[in-house]
Amino acid sequence: MRTVQHVLNTKPVQVYSVTASSSVLDGLKMMTEKNISALLIMEAGTLQGIFTERDYARKIILHGKASKDTPISEAMTLNPITVTSSDSIDSCMEIMTEKHIRHLPVVNENQVVGMVSIGDVVKLIIADQKQTISQLESYINS
Repeated sequence: MRTVQHVLNTKPVQVYSVTASSSVLDGLKMMTEKNISALLIMEAGTLQGIFTERDYARKIILHGKASKDTPISEAMTLNPITVTSSDSIDSCMEIMTEKHIRHLPVVNENQVVGMVSIGDVVKLIIADQKQTISQLESYINS
């Protein structure tokens, strides 16, 4: 059974974050620069929340707030659902599907070690399926 660690092994070991007092605009700039769609909100090494493109659309744009003048704390999702590196990919998919979320911070012993996106999970599942198909074809042809 594949775990979150399998996904983390395929990604750079970089966690992008800002503080809760950062402006929404600063968060969006970082997301654009890093080509990511979610950003962790950290204070003194502790996960406080997550800010996603969905948060921006629903909590800033639709309310007519200015990104430059609004602290990210007003738009972030507090206490995000997290997983550990030993959790299964199946459990990630289940959480993402049931909770309608696309990103799961990975936290081991109160330390953020990465983030898993729905894209990461889907890529791993597709790779596993291709491998299974290849093995079955090889078995059938031998």
